[in-house]
Amino acid sequence: MSDPSGVREARPEALAGWDDRTVRVPGGDVQQSRAWGEHRARTGWRVHHLELDDGSAVLALGRPWPLLGGGRLYLPKGPVAAGASAVAVAERLAAVAAWAHEAGYDTILADAEMPTATGYPAALAARGFRPVEEVGPSRHRVSAPIATGADDERLLATIGTTTRQMIVAAERRGMRIVRRDAAAGTAPGPGFEAPVPERSGEAATAAFERFHALLAATGERRGFAIGPRPVALAWWHAALAAGFLAFLEARSADDTYLGAALFYRNGERLTYAHSGDVVALRRTHPGASRLLLWRALQLAAREGRSELDLGGVDVAGARSEPGPGDPMYGLLEFKRSFGGRWVELSGAHERVLRPARARAGATIGRVAHGARRLARGWRPAR
Repeated sequence: MSDPSGVREARPEALAGWDDRTVRVPGGDVQQSRAWGEHRARTGWRVHHLELDDGSAVLALGRPWPLLGGGRLYLPKGPVAAGASAVAVAERLAAVAAWAHEAGYDTILADAEMPTATGYPAALAARGFRPVEEVGPSRHRVSAPIATGADDERLLATIGTTTRQMIVAAERRGMRIVRRDAAAGTAPGPGFEAPVPERSGEAATAAFERFHALLAATGERRGFAIGPRPVALAWWHAALAAGFLAFLEARSADDTYLGAALFYRNGERLTYAHSGDVVALRRTHPGASRLLLWRALQLAAREGRSELDLGGVDVAGARSEPGPGDPMYGLLEFKRSFGGRWVELSGAHERVLRPARARAGATIGRVAHGARRLARGWRPAR
């Protein structure tokens, strides 16, 4: 489908180089990848690979309203900038909005990772978009910049003294980092160990299952929920196969499992996505989380990336930079100890294309969602 906005569905032959246009570019993101689109298709989304007249591309996901038709179109972490200005990216989003209207959608939601300092929010406001609550957990991020050609000595010098001492102490105790990463092959690089090659697919599944259980325990402790295990594992396997995922496990000298962290290759960034450690072993095996991040920083530098994206520390209802006494201040200080700097991002924005049906669809969607939650929670009496 195409329209006067200059947006069209990509032909199948154009998908071969899709990730080079949406992931492996400045501002790129794995949630704009073919692998993410295929994963979302398996969970019920309509997937649109859209090409624009300026040569850019964007992955858009459609979700119909129950009963009504129409629906919402979501551009996860898109459109990517790929070096373009904030005004140009806003123009791309406006063009996709025109396409979405013609395609029968009622709202369009996008959350490109554009810093506020670029002027992106004002450019979106001028095109009818308004800020809304985030789809993901964080709106902003903490960035650890990496100087071109930085070696280990230079990288270590950017890390806070206490954190640096804990990293060195963990290494001296024989703590090891196992790297599971399609980009590594059989040569994981200095400071890493390769996983046992036998039955690698089964071993990856076992590693991911351990990690999911660790995240579930962390979520229960901190008061947040994670997605179902089969869905998470399916995506991690897909991202691993596509070369977007670097999965690191921390183990003691005697091979005790201490924790793990998962990172994505997003354009010029290596992004810290999820992590967890075994709380009961923190006292006897300190430094696991710090050693995991140190190895990730080394990996990002060796790959020539300009940033280790340490993720966000803000939460719904508290989107500003945490200060002393705030619940998330400790996490911010932890990330700052790796040279992290607060980056204010523009966040999610929405434009309503058909107000009446959008209101009705959102209402029905909330009712349907509540009914599904009740059905999952209900158990017959015995």
